[in-house]
Amino acid sequence: MKSPNYKVKVGIIGCGAIGSRMAESITKDLKKDCKVSGLFDVDRNKVDKLSQRLKLKGVRKRSLDSLIHSSDCVVEAVNSPNTTEIIEQAIRAKKSVLAMSVGKLLKASKLFKLAKKNKCYILLPSGAIAGVDAIKAASLVKTKKITLTTRKPISGFQGNDYLDKMGIVMSKIKKETTIFSGSVNDAVKYFPQNINVAATIALASQIPQKLHIKIIVSPAYKRNIHEIELDGEFGRIVTRTENVVCPDNPKTSYLAVLSGLQTLKQYCTGILIGT
Repeated sequence: MKSPNYKVKVGIIGCGAIGSRMAESITKDLKKDCKVSGLFDVDRNKVDKLSQRLKLKGVRKRSLDSLIHSSDCVVEAVNSPNTTEIIEQAIRAKKSVLAMSVGKLLKASKLFKLAKKNKCYILLPSGAIAGVDAIKAASLVKTKKITLTTRKPISGFQGNDYLDKMGIVMSKIKKETTIFSGSVNDAVKYFPQNINVAATIALASQIPQKLHIKIIVSPAYKRNIHEIELDGEFGRIVTRTENVVCPDNPKTSYLAVLSGLQTLKQYCTGILIGT
């Protein structure tokens, strides 16, 4: 039995903008409840710089397996082609995972089943939107339709392969322009670094087939704005969240990072609200 003063050991996979902020907040804001037990990134320089900046000793792990086994909870902050495999490896080791790349889990029901079998958790932050708790409650009854309209600055889509293939040149856009309108599956496929909130809504509502996504950009936009509309037997939900972009990464909303930290805090303290 762990002592009341036990600190949850948190291993972070990915030392980019999100992983770095998570590590910094753990060492400064959540240090009463948890501690960084390991850092891992395919770019060793990122690990070295982060551990040195935060003055963390003994946390630089040379393998994913080493990080997983030194942790109670693993933070996934990589959003790579093998993200689901990374999460699966942690769950097979019976470690809970805070998944920041929610879009990778849209078609990964086997991972949730595996987590239940191994008595651990896949923690999904609410991300850059409001109303996830209400969407989950509404999923218990019939829902007619649900839409997500996302408005973002042009800078967040530079270098996107899908837009390049479609011949959409972001630097030439001078006014409000819709760059995508379609299903949640296509949205997370074509915009893996921009639209994790779409996957969050799909998983919370449990009706991905009824979810329609629209992405709009404009050089006039300064914030990442997400509007959700949901109609069903419960009534009607309309939310609008205006996010400032993460100072370290224009493709990510600052609130998305904060929601990850709050989810981790709830897990470490055992105080779960709206989950």
